[in-house]
Amino acid sequence: MHALRFNKTGSLDALSVQDVAMPVPAAREVLVEVKAAAVNPSDIKNVLGKMHGTTVPRVPGRDFAGVVVEGPEGLMGKSVFGSGGNLGLGRDGSHAQFLALPASAVLPMPVNLNFEQAAGMGVAYLTAWSAMVNLARVQPGETALILGTTGAVGSAAARIASSRHARVIGTVRKESDIPAAKDLPVNDWINLATTDLPEGVRALTKGAGADVVFDVVGGAMFGKCLASLARGGRQVAISSSPDPVVSFNLVDFYHNDSRLFGFDSLALSFEESAEILRLITPGIESGIFPPPRVETFPLEEGVRIYREIAAGKIRGKAVLVV
Repeated sequence: MHALRFNKTGSLDALSVQDVAMPVPAAREVLVEVKAAAVNPSDIKNVLGKMHGTTVPRVPGRDFAGVVVEGPEGLMGKSVFGSGGNLGLGRDGSHAQFLALPASAVLPMPVNLNFEQAAGMGVAYLTAWSAMVNLARVQPGETALILGTTGAVGSAAARIASSRHARVIGTVRKESDIPAAKDLPVNDWINLATTDLPEGVRALTKGAGADVVFDVVGGAMFGKCLASLARGGRQVAISSSPDPVVSFNLVDFYHNDSRLFGFDSLALSFEESAEILRLITPGIESGIFPPPRVETFPLEEGVRIYREIAAGKIRGKAVLVV
């Protein structure tokens, strides 16, 4: 079968389309004929050697949608989707014609999505749900500040927070980014080009601050996020770029009774990932959690797509179709 594969990490030059052996499912596993597989930023980082737990040679790819062609009778011929576990890291991933993984990792595809849309749901919603619900436990009536709101993870977090009846404050890098995000359930926007984040949050909350802050940026924004927290507020950090080393005033932190969480989606097992996707499926089918706008490309163009995402030339959700 055809698959994207890299034999070493450190450069996208190591990635190529190769003929590889068909995967053989083990006991309690399924063989999925991949119809579509999203390309996430973490996939590029994986090839570059920036993701822990990766072994080589490896087929990358964490999100997928397809049809079960081998496995339990109840799943045969079913359209399924999924993500998570060590897919694309410790075991071959979804950027291939076929994929073997535990039967517990696949879920029936939402009835209102096609393969390409379903393939684009995984990592973003797994991360956003884990941050906003499992860790921060956002509550009705609270204020949630979400950085990177127009991105895949940030927009998922905004929808999740809004669905739980929280007030959502979003951020943009420039004013012109707001109209493109008009379909997001964001109550207020802060333009980071003209407004200091903590000052903007305090102004919008009458000085109180945000109950929950979701930091998808890190670096210089980490301290600004902490300074935006309400007393007893919870901050979730998922990114360390560009500088993984940050500093903050510990006295201010504990006097504010602040809470700080880190989250790594790679820690989610197949079963944990499937449970989150199962929980959000009703929201997907009702339209509360719509799929991202996808751009589709043939699997054979995968190397080029990796390079264009790395260069910032593709802003939407790139999906490889097989």
